[in-house]
Amino acid sequence: MALKIRLQRHGAKGAPVFRMVVCEHTTRRDGKFVEILGTFHPSPRGQNTKKPLTVRLDRVDYWLKIGAKPSDTANTLIKQARKGLATVEAPAAVTPAAN
Repeated sequence: MALKIRLQRHGAKGAPVFRMVVCEHTTRRDGKFVEILGTFHPSPRGQNTKKPLTVRLDRVDYWLKIGAKPSDTANTLIKQARKGLATVEAPAAVTPAAN
């Protein structure tokens, strides 16, 4: 099973929102995915959004170690996140399930 890290397009016409996901390389662009790694809100030049890029780098590192290959765009966004140009999400707190 070859895994890819790539972007899925969501949002309205003219106002895209992208999710960075891990999926199998044969799935459609907006098809099934294994895990959501972050979001990207592109903005027109001159306009700023509060959090244009949010990435969970710990999970990205895990999937890269497993063997997932990032697309060119996803790789560029990961590099930007590593430089500090993105909001890095903290890992979600794990709470034990109530029985």
